[in-house]
Amino acid sequence: MSFSPNRLLARLNIDPYLLLLVGTVGLASVLPAKGVWAGIAGGVADVGIALLFFLHGAKLSREAIIDGAKAWKLHLTTMSLTFVLFPLLGLGVQAIPGLDPTLTMGVLFLTLLPSTVQSSIAFTAIAGGNVAAAVCSASFSNLAGIFVTPLLTALLITGKQGGAFSTDPVIAIATQLLLPFLAGHFLRPWIGAFVHRNKKVLGYVDRGSILLVVYTAFGAAVLEGLWGRVTLGELGLIAVISLAILAVVMVASSLIGKAMGFSREDRIVLLFCGSKKSLATGVPLAGVLFAPAQVGAVILPLMFFHQIQLMVCAILARRFAAEAEAEGAVEAA
Repeated sequence: MSFSPNRLLARLNIDPYLLLLVGTVGLASVLPAKGVWAGIAGGVADVGIALLFFLHGAKLSREAIIDGAKAWKLHLTTMSLTFVLFPLLGLGVQAIPGLDPTLTMGVLFLTLLPSTVQSSIAFTAIAGGNVAAAVCSASFSNLAGIFVTPLLTALLITGKQGGAFSTDPVIAIATQLLLPFLAGHFLRPWIGAFVHRNKKVLGYVDRGSILLVVYTAFGAAVLEGLWGRVTLGELGLIAVISLAILAVVMVASSLIGKAMGFSREDRIVLLFCGSKKSLATGVPLAGVLFAPAQVGAVILPLMFFHQIQLMVCAILARRFAAEAEAEGAVEAA
């Protein structure tokens, strides 16, 4: 049998894209963009972010929004996990002594982000959950995140740094992210089919934009002495904190789902959509909401959490799928 790197990564539950992110961080650490090149890279990254959100808007179906509104109890419960329980846990982490303040801020920031879309839907499908509800719930979360995440960030992070609530992040989001998103959505009747046909190619645009933002962010942070401030012990602690936050949210989602009387299929949606945080949304938002020298450290916890959530959810999805298959076999016997 021939050796396949992709097969090995899949067996280890490692997202190949994470390796690209790590490689980008390494490149930025060794060869950060300086001077005029930093300005050029930053400008291209801004264009990439606008294009990314334009494509997000073009992908969002108005019919999905209307259909999804019918399962409003499930969606509100998922949103409560995403934008209430997670931020409360993030605030609790602020009390942990010894962490670099920017990393602690990064942990809080990741708890303010919306859920993922693709992986939430994929894991729900593998586990035998309600895929239609997952599509709606994840889409609603990302749509709400454009408004809610900047407001929470201004209230809990950037506003506090300045001593008062700041509207600057809200204005920045409105002009740099929301307008491209709305433009893409309203142009969907004309460009939606093209986006759907070329979603694989356009996916490279999404990921390439994020890699460029990571490169510019970490380059600026490295020039400001990031790796002189952050220790390996702190990085290990961030991984432990990420795993602990994920575990608390998953247990809470299971208990809440049963208490609300949701079906097994809907409880799976609540678990996978309610416990995720979006790297694709978080990196561009961080680039808009924070100073260039802060962004690299701010998104470090998000990168840790992203991989941990993928590994844990992959294991759980396969377990649920095996349980459903076993139950089906028993019923058929």
